[in-house]
Amino acid sequence: MPQDPNDEPASVLLERIKAEKERLIKEGKIKRSKKSGSSDTLHYENVPFEVPSSWVWCRLEDITVLIEDCPHTTAKDEGKGYPLVRTPNIGEGQLLLDGVHRVSKEVYDKRNVRAVPQVDDIIYAREAPAGNVAVIRENEQVCLGQRTVLIRPMNTLIDSVWLTYAMLTPYSRNHLISKATGSTVTHVNMASIRPFDLPLPPLSEQHRIVAEIKRWFALIDQIEQGKADLQTIIKQTKSKILDLAIHGKLVPQDPNDEPAIELLKRINPDFTPCDNEHYQNLSKGWATCRLEDIVDYEQPTAYIVNSTSYNDTYPIPVLTAGKSFIIGHTNEVEGIYSNLPCIIFDDFTTDSKLVEFSFKVKSSAMKILQVKKGIEIDFVAMFMSITRLIGDTHKRYWISEYSKLVIPVPPHAEQKRIIDAVYKAFTKLDTIMESL
Repeated sequence: MPQDPNDEPASVLLERIKAEKERLIKEGKIKRSKKSGSSDTLHYENVPFEVPSSWVWCRLEDITVLIEDCPHTTAKDEGKGYPLVRTPNIGEGQLLLDGVHRVSKEVYDKRNVRAVPQVDDIIYAREAPAGNVAVIRENEQVCLGQRTVLIRPMNTLIDSVWLTYAMLTPYSRNHLISKATGSTVTHVNMASIRPFDLPLPPLSEQHRIVAEIKRWFALIDQIEQGKADLQTIIKQTKSKILDLAIHGKLVPQDPNDEPAIELLKRINPDFTPCDNEHYQNLSKGWATCRLEDIVDYEQPTAYIVNSTSYNDTYPIPVLTAGKSFIIGHTNEVEGIYSNLPCIIFDDFTTDSKLVEFSFKVKSSAMKILQVKKGIEIDFVAMFMSITRLIGDTHKRYWISEYSKLVIPVPPHAEQKRIIDAVYKAFTKLDTIMESL
């Protein structure tokens, strides 16, 4: 962003900070830091990158009055009291205090004996994982959790929100984490944090940077919310398309199509259409039947995987009909289901999936479904995808209830037209979803 030539140079700001720190030290309000080296030189020969002429390179300890490591002991969640800020509660710029652990006044006093966190203080996560930084923005007394560092910028001379963003930049994160030590759990040492080099802008520009970042973040939040809203709309649109499809309202009827009743009588000469109020205004040429009239089921016992030692490099997917769908891959060569396509049906949740590739299954808690000749399996899968039975009891649904559900059946030719229309619409919606 453009520099303002009227800004007080950062070199002058740094001298003012130095003078103010000396005053506070003489008054006994802060202690002199134990520096690892001199930071009086404001211009380095080998700086990490060039900065505007009004900026200056400095060390973190030069612009702060406190950099304090947290107690190394853990504190148990007591359910009430003071928020205990642990590394999971340190977000990117702000504290995440929903569901935070809480501790008593006694624990609070013991843990904060060396430094009491204040509004505008910064908390840095140095482990598990290292790198997140948050500023205390609310007037809430928080307690330091394990693996955190309390950083207090020089009041009124350093914008704490700017410093938080500065420590969240890729340069800062990478620089500090590159110095992390430890094999099982890596952590950033205090000796790396205090002398950390960072570019300091004039105070006025710090404020402008914060305002600009907040403006962009607000815009990004709007975009993200709009994206989430559009994703919800797309899901609702897909559901509506399927609803129109199974009610005969998605594609026009063709009077030359063979009526569905003829198709169902070929499947079963003794077939009698079902009476169902839900489909009383059925489209011309359509008929109703129960799912069991047009769907055969098979128990998956012969296809259950023997070992759950899955590996993504193995060729055969292992399926569940629930949300996970593909839960892993196996290299087993026996008991592979390959009569495709088919529908897998979760006998407990009534979730279902259309499957067009060979697979094995996780357990016997499903049915494998095939449709009768003359019935398009894609059409049945569409009906099942928006038709769920959810009960209070943990029971198997296919034989007892789900197979008894009434399904509207269009003429065979219209089944194909419906499938084609649905997939074309879904392809366009998926393209929009992928571009978000």
